[in-house]
Amino acid sequence: MWLMSTLLAGPGRAGRRAGVSYKQHPPEGDFDAIAIGSGMGSLAAAALLAKRAGKKVLVLERHYAAGGFTHVFRRPGYEWDVGIHYIGEMAPGKRMRALFDEIAEGGVEWSRMPDVYDRIVIGDRPYDFVAGRQRFRDRLAQYFPSEAKAIDRYLSLVQDAARCSRLYHAEKALPGPLARVAGPWMRRKFLAFSSRTTAEVLGEITSNRELRGVLAGQWGDYGLPPAQSSFGIHAIVVKHYLEGGYYPVGGSSRIAAAIEPVIERAGGKILVGAEVERILVGSGNRAIGVRMSDGREVRARTILSGAGAWNTYAKLLPEGARGCRQAREEIDRIPASLSHIGLYVGLRRKAGEPEFGDSNLWIYPGPDHDANFARFTADPEQPLPGVFISFPSAKDPAFAEQWPGRATIEVVTLAPFAWFERWEDTRWKRRGVGYDAFKERLAGRLRAELEKRVPAVRGRIECCELSTPLSTQHFANFHRGEIYGLSLTTERFRSRALGVRTPVKGLYLTGADACMPGVVGAMMGGALAASAVLRRNATAAK
Repeated sequence: MWLMSTLLAGPGRAGRRAGVSYKQHPPEGDFDAIAIGSGMGSLAAAALLAKRAGKKVLVLERHYAAGGFTHVFRRPGYEWDVGIHYIGEMAPGKRMRALFDEIAEGGVEWSRMPDVYDRIVIGDRPYDFVAGRQRFRDRLAQYFPSEAKAIDRYLSLVQDAARCSRLYHAEKALPGPLARVAGPWMRRKFLAFSSRTTAEVLGEITSNRELRGVLAGQWGDYGLPPAQSSFGIHAIVVKHYLEGGYYPVGGSSRIAAAIEPVIERAGGKILVGAEVERILVGSGNRAIGVRMSDGREVRARTILSGAGAWNTYAKLLPEGARGCRQAREEIDRIPASLSHIGLYVGLRRKAGEPEFGDSNLWIYPGPDHDANFARFTADPEQPLPGVFISFPSAKDPAFAEQWPGRATIEVVTLAPFAWFERWEDTRWKRRGVGYDAFKERLAGRLRAELEKRVPAVRGRIECCELSTPLSTQHFANFHRGEIYGLSLTTERFRSRALGVRTPVKGLYLTGADACMPGVVGAMMGGALAASAVLRRNATAAK
């Protein structure tokens, strides 16, 4: 799961943060490519274009910190990552690790989480997700001994769906004529899985409500409860973590800092405080550059938009861009993903004292996730539909060196953007007493849940701040404060508008909407975009 906060970004523990000021270092001359946004999709595409073809790429970030949801923020004595809670498939030799090492040139180290990477708690009943497919299966069978066949069937479907997704996503990078011929065959098998909801598939596997609730316990990682989410994304996420979770040593700011030199070596650069107002489209319906919010125009024949599909079509492209109206209509049929509230907690910890926790906690009032969330959406005073508790300082072995005697915890729940719409037109940090009071009530509920589930924190909390969907809207420029771009519904996977190619020549989508949510999903979106630009596989990862 990734987050955005209201809080001030700062340099990472490993040194300077990536990017230089647009105002102080305006771009000069033309570039081979321009990337809008500096999230993982843009950074991955820019690095691969630089490495594989020597492309001079300009990365433009409207925020004052580069990295998108991989940047960090600080408070006196504390630092939090705003987006990364854990990443799967980062063991040496894994394909995703190889791609990450290629893009960052091995500049990011990964710390392995404990064997129990996730603990699902339903009511007061804990269920451990243990690293390793067989161990995962055996532990679930211990909890549900009469459901062993159902568990085996479930894992088989997860493996099959995740495997089929590779061809589905690879098709997105194919040239148009080839995609029209090979595309239906490449998409067919995965669409058989993604066209059904998670609830439908789980309901056919088992009638045990508790087991269904446990199996869907990671639904916060893709932001839709079982009856609304595609089984395709559920399977991809579960498979992603089956071998355990990992965390970047030194914090997530190491990611952008490690990728930046790759981009710069080919003559490119990352600029912050650089807001793109419009994608310029010339004759022949070809992208020719961008216009900045200050009126400056920068030229390039390749534009990579990591701003999200909706922002790209609704805000950045001119209305007359040929073929874009149909794509916009298709995108409008897919709702924005859910938004979230997040409590960032800083605590004092005595020298040598153990951390307050290690495994991620997913806490639910009951096994019916859809009913839980529906009640909460209708009435915010109802029980929280699910709470995710993460212990970032415990995951990072370098944290204690920089922040001795401190610890950090993050507490998250999903919430509808509609609750916050009345304050949408107010200014950040100036939203009024009603907003502040609502935030205080929500923060109090999340803190109470933390103190209930992790009693050792009582009396140790020194810093506690809340982010809301308006924070995400303000910093990430997501129009509904969504956390995963467009919703991971069955309709999303059928959409032909979501992919790296657009109707505008030379314009490509990158990041989560071009592929999958999360840091690894956005990175894959970047790899697909670079491959489409170069008309060949841009990666060496196998």
